[in-house]
Amino acid sequence: MDEFLRDELSEMRAEDWRVRAELAVDGSLYDGYHPRMEEIHRRHAARLAEILDERGWPGASLVGEDGAEAAWLIAQHAISVPELQRRALALIREAAARGEAKAEHWARLEDRVRVHEGRPQLFGTQFDWDERGQMSPLPIEDVGGVEARRRAVGLPPLPETVRRQRAGIAATREEPPRDWHERQRRFEQWARATGWREI
Repeated sequence: MDEFLRDELSEMRAEDWRVRAELAVDGSLYDGYHPRMEEIHRRHAARLAEILDERGWPGASLVGEDGAEAAWLIAQHAISVPELQRRALALIREAAARGEAKAEHWARLEDRVRVHEGRPQLFGTQFDWDERGQMSPLPIEDVGGVEARRRAVGLPPLPETVRRQRAGIAATREEPPRDWHERQRRFEQWARATGWREI
């Protein structure tokens, strides 16, 4: 076990959560991708890339379960660094197959990459506001098979997750966008500018 690396990853996760909580207090977290949050995510992504170069995926035997979870969170939040997320996805998929990472973490990163690439997700883990002003899962490939896929990676039933997501949002200052179509347009523009989509 590399306790130093485990602590480093845990400290990055703690910084992410701390800044997110600060920005949530005044509601600025919910108005697009906050520049302060993006700076942290980019800095953490750069460090994770170095770790991947030096050590490969930091799995449970290297950094413990909590360190591996912190590494996943850093990868999951690196949304403006597509090459890092795609690389992490391939590595965490292999790590999950060896028991070095949680299958749920692979599933969540798989869905996030798919959504950013403009493809339907597989496990229904990615949510956003829908046209009716409800927090709902983004499009899912083969909806009929989603519950079996979720069970296989240890995720609860989708209706339960929808209830939790909506209850969680209700407890925050986040509100549905005034103009849903404009929100979609801005997301597509961001995805192209960031390199997730072809221009």
